Amino acid sequence: MRKRHAIPPVRKAQYCRGRMNKTEARYAERLEVLKAAGDVLGWHFEGVTLRLAKRTTYTPDFMVIKPDCIEIHEVKGFWRDDARVKWKTAAEMFPWFRFLAIQEAKGGGWKIEIYEAALTKEGE
Repeated sequence: MRKRHAIPPVRKAQYCRGRMNKTEARYAERLEVLKAAGDVLGWHFEGVTLRLAKRTTYTPDFMVIKPDCIEIHEVKGFWRDDARVKWKTAAEMFPWFRFLAIQEAKGGGWKIEIYEAALTKEGE
């Protein structure tokens, strides 16, 4: 009779705060090219955490400083529903930032989705 060996569980990729995954690292290289060209003044990986509710925060992948605005870039291989909800909620709550969702395009390059909430004056 053969001995049965337990099959080890498949390890799920673990998120480690402050460390880029491969897609984020490739996007950071793109930001460096844009910085060298003068289109980007600077960027910071996980440089800001936004409070959305009492126990809910959102830490975007990149805060990007451009000559005319500050952008929040979220880089995803694929979107989970909760991540997209946080991204859109943050865009609504912090309309002075420009929010971009970035995904690698098949065949190279980047697919960019922009979500800009309308700024309203207090009391309107």
